[in-house]
Formats: sequence, C-alpha cells, structure tokens
Amino acid sequence: MNYAARAVASKQRQRRDAGLKRLALLGFGALLVLLFVGIAVAEGLGDPSIPSDAVAVVEDAPEGLGTVTKKEFDSAIVQAAASSGIKPVPKPGDEQYEGLKETALGELLQSIWLQGQAAEMGIEVTPKEVAAELKKIKEQSFKTEKQYQEFLKESHFTPADVLDRVKLQILSKDIQEQIQAEATAPSSGEIQDYYETAKATQFTTPESRDIRLVVNKDKSKVEEAQAALEKDDSVESWEKVAKKYSSDPTTKNKGGLQSAITEGGVSEPLNKAVFAAEQGELEGPLKESRGYAIFEVSKITPAKVQELATVTSQISSQLEEQAAQQSFARFVRNWTSLWTSRTFCTEEVTISRCANYKASGRPAEANPACYEANPKEPPESCPAPVTQVKPALPGSVNVLEPEGKQLTQRPRPSGGEEGAAAPEGLELPPGVEAAPEGK
Repeated sequence: MNYAARAVASKQRQRRDAGLKRLALLGFGALLVLLFVGIAVAEGLGDPSIPSDAVAVVEDAPEGLGTVTKKEFDSAIVQAAASSGIKPVPKPGDEQYEGLKETALGELLQSIWLQGQAAEMGIEVTPKEVAAELKKIKEQSFKTEKQYQEFLKESHFTPADVLDRVKLQILSKDIQEQIQAEATAPSSGEIQDYYETAKATQFTTPESRDIRLVVNKDKSKVEEAQAALEKDDSVESWEKVAKKYSSDPTTKNKGGLQSAITEGGVSEPLNKAVFAAEQGELEGPLKESRGYAIFEVSKITPAKVQELATVTSQISSQLEEQAAQQSFARFVRNWTSLWTSRTFCTEEVTISRCANYKASGRPAEANPACYEANPKEPPESCPAPVTQVKPALPGSVNVLEPEGKQLTQRPRPSGGEEGAAAPEGLELPPGVEAAPEGK
C-alpha cells in the first residue's frame, strides 16, 4: 500500500473512531436522561398524575389518605354550603361556588396535611380518645340527642365525618403542645434585659396623690371657699366648704376628696399644678376646664418599683410562653409551605393550597372590571394593590387556623344568624343553637 492509500485509510479509521466515541457519548447521555427521569419519578420531582376519579393528590401522606376523590369533594361542597347557610348548593361557575370550593377543598387538604404531619411526628390518637372528646363536645354543645341528630341532618355530616373532625381537633392540639414544649427556657440574661426594658411600664407603681378639691364656674364662690379654708383646713371644714361651694358632683359630698390620682389622671392645667404642689398647702384659685378650682394635696404615695427577684418567675413564664408561640408560628409557616409543595390539584379545582396553583396577583376581593380595559359596568371602587394585614388574637394561631382568629372589629348582631360556628371543633348549621356551657 502506497503512502497516499495509507493516509486515506488512517483518516477513515480516525473518522470511524470519532463516530464511535460520539455514539458512546450519546448513549451515555441518553442513559443519564433516563436515570434522571427515573429519579424524578421516584423522588416526586414534577407533578404526579391525578386519578380520573379524584381532584387532588398529596405526596408523602399516610397510606390511604393521599387522594381527594370527586365524591369527597362534592360532599365537602354540600357541607360548606350548609355551614354558610347557602341554598341551593351553587353550581360550578357560580360566584358563590368559588368561595365554597376554596373552603371545601381547603378543609379536605388540611385534614390530610394534619394527619400526615402527626404521623411524621409520631403522634397518634386512639378511637377511645376521639369518643371521649366527642362525648364532651355533645354535652357542651347540644341540649339533647335529638338536637345533635338535627345537626347531622342540617350540616350533611355523617357520624364518621364528625369523628374525623374531632380526631383532627385532638391532633392539632397534640401537635401544638409538642412544638411548644420544644421551646427553650429564657436565660437569666434575657430575663434581666426584659426587666430593665419593662421596669417603668410593667413593674413600677407610679406616684399617686389624694387631693381635696372645690370647683365652681363662679370665681367669687371659689374665693369664698378659699377664705374659709385658710381659716380652718381641717377635714370637717373641707366637708362643709365642699358641700356648700363645689359644683363637682363626685366629690362635693365627700369633703372634696379625690383619691389615688396618678399623673395624667386629671385634666390640665390642674394635673401639672397637683403634682407640683407641696403636701398640706392650699393652692389656687386656678382656671381649669370646669371653671375655677382650689385644692390641697392631702396625701402622697411614692412610686414603688418591684425588685427583679420578686418578678423573675413571672417574667420567665411570660418569655417562655412568648417563645412557645413564636416557635409554633414558625412551625405553622413551614408546615403550610411543606405540605403545599406536596399537593397537586386538577385544573378545575386548583386553589392556593395546591403546588400547581398560579396566582393572578390580584386581590381576591377585587371586582374583575377593575382589570378590564373597557368594562361594560365600571366598578364603583377598586382595591389598592396592597395586602391588608389582618391581625390575629394572641395565642390563636394553630395548625387548623394558620392565620389565627381575626380580631373582631365590631360585635356581631345577636340572634339566630345562619352559619354560626359550633364550639369546640364542630360547626353548627343554621337554626341549631349551642347549649350554654356546662349544660
């Protein structure tokens, strides 16, 4: 073989070897892709498939609890409508249906999440515990067995539904107690810091003063009273003078006595004068809001500061409770985030608790017309793009209510409102009243 032929053969071998290497790399790359897909499926990376008879699945839920069926969802919609006093039950597409969907699916998912979390924490509830708690609830909330049966009928709850709710209530309490028990006790330094910060406001009883006072719009009458008291400022004299000259209905029949006044306890300029005066000295006349006044400081009780040693236990308990609440609030936030990431819903029912939920970024209360270019009916008002903070009652945040109980803005009207909530974990339907405590 001549040189030219050998060169051609060499190049052909090089191309063949390179081709084989490329095929090997492609094969290795394809294997990596297959392995990754296998791992993704095994690890749950990506949306799991939802069975045709279901509306949602929750990964890593206890066996037998990870699927929300259409039947369960439809039943929850009926129960949510009964709880809200909505008749008839709205159909998909109706405005009221959207709110019921959020409530119904939210409760179903929360039930799975709660039981899943309890299982991961090793918390169990026995049927005996559930039965005992249900008995207590029935005794507190229903006057008779007949009323309880009416509740089941009106709310569309089965006995099994009630047992499930009672179980969730117990699990919620047990989870909260376990999380709060893990909070660390405050150190002596933390107690000292709290004491120094709160000493003036929480551990100090401010100075107070007892005064005797004569008030009248007529300055001449006040001057007559002053002249009489300058001659004799005994208690007996004050009793006669105040009764005769003072127009203050709360003190005129008590010798003008007003006891235990703290700074700011009376209006200016009387307040400043009272706390600048010497004990036993008759002061005035002074022009004030009710007319003219003369007064005498009869007693001064100095400010008193509680020593740290006497309040250490109180501060420790307060800080420990605060730490427990903060620890649990953190747990609830993490719990919600974790279980949301494990939850997948069908497109028709997707809510904010589903990992595949896509928010519009618009406030829930906004009128759709607020975001239309040329709405047929312009909205009366549109919300500002700011999320309103809804403060919760202290200590009310728990697994079942991650946002806590909202502070009441005004009292609700009394008398048979539909959709009233039953105490202690059960929701009463319209027309069923809870029995008084202890009945």
